[in-house]
Amino acid sequence: MKVFIKFTITFLLATVGISALAYVFWYSPKFTDKPAKKLFVLAKKGVSENVSLKLKQKATGLAAFTKTHGYNEQHCFMIDMNIHSGKQRFFIYNLKKDSIESAGLVTHGAGSVTGNETLFFSNTPGGNCTSLGKYKIGNPYWGKFGLAYKLYGLDATNNKAFERFVVLHAHECVPVSEVFPLTICPSLGCPTVAPAFLTKLSGYLDKSRKPILMNIYQ
Repeated sequence: MKVFIKFTITFLLATVGISALAYVFWYSPKFTDKPAKKLFVLAKKGVSENVSLKLKQKATGLAAFTKTHGYNEQHCFMIDMNIHSGKQRFFIYNLKKDSIESAGLVTHGAGSVTGNETLFFSNTPGGNCTSLGKYKIGNPYWGKFGLAYKLYGLDATNNKAFERFVVLHAHECVPVSEVFPLTICPSLGCPTVAPAFLTKLSGYLDKSRKPILMNIYQ
């Protein structure tokens, strides 16, 4: 009898032990490593991953440029001319946070239109084309289209911007919201935005103690 009781107790203990091990190895939750941090945090919804990564790559070079040349080191403006004109392609970018704070529509020059999706870029006076490159955004003034900001081209591809009267301004023909697949009105080479978006840009420009850098690229 004692042998039977001892055998029963041993069997029960072994069963409990096996059950505990089974729970630990097969049924208990499995803990994995922490997920990798995202390379880029978006502050603006609706921006594709490719556009976001391209912005980040461009921002890396601009961040270094702002430090070296005395520009605002927190914010810059970036315009991606590979994006359709009916989509948001003017980005207010936070260099410190690596994120987009806002975006809007912007024109390209009438001379840049080629009849297909590929744009033509030029720095030639009278060509009415968009010029690629980095721009220093200068002082505001009141001109033909109301509030505008002078632009100074910093690269060989846009160094005639001031001579060409290429400025940052607004026009009623530019919508506030995206109109893709429709295109928006062209300009004479100026990066022209909606009046409401220019008001937003002015908030950054007028408060900045240092000039804000703008980059137009493709």
